[in-house]
Amino acid sequence: MKEHTFLNIINPVRDKMYRMALRLLISKEAAEDATQEVILKLWNRKDRIKHYANIEAFAMKVTKNYCLDQLKSKQNSNLRIVHANYETTNISLQSEIEVNDELEWLGRIVATLPEQQKIIFQLRDVEQFEFEEIAEIMDMKPTAIRVALSRARKAIRENLIKKHNYGIT
Repeated sequence: MKEHTFLNIINPVRDKMYRMALRLLISKEAAEDATQEVILKLWNRKDRIKHYANIEAFAMKVTKNYCLDQLKSKQNSNLRIVHANYETTNISLQSEIEVNDELEWLGRIVATLPEQQKIIFQLRDVEQFEFEEIAEIMDMKPTAIRVALSRARKAIRENLIKKHNYGIT
């Protein structure tokens, strides 16, 4: 595989890889490092990855596995899942505070989900992957993906309703 072909394959998925890493690793620096490491791993395997039917799904799978390995390592034992990629312009300070508060609550709720549900939620609802692609990334059946996603959404919905009905906890 030529270098420009490899870059043409990786460039469109690089942002998705970064967002997945950011979902799993708390810091932007750790997510950037993880993305770089995964791209390097893919570069070293460039002759073999052309045989995969869905290279994007393979790249996301490698990213997921690398980040989970990082979370298990001793040096990154203090990492946790958060997501605050919200940027906006021209809104009132009060609206911005409310949105940031809601995103913070959502991050806390997502952090309480089981690891598998966090990843599936990220891949489907944030990255917009198809169920078949998520099944390939997660090594699961599409039906199991749908069930896990449904449970994740239900838990998020219930926690948000609880927060809004009962105030700050």
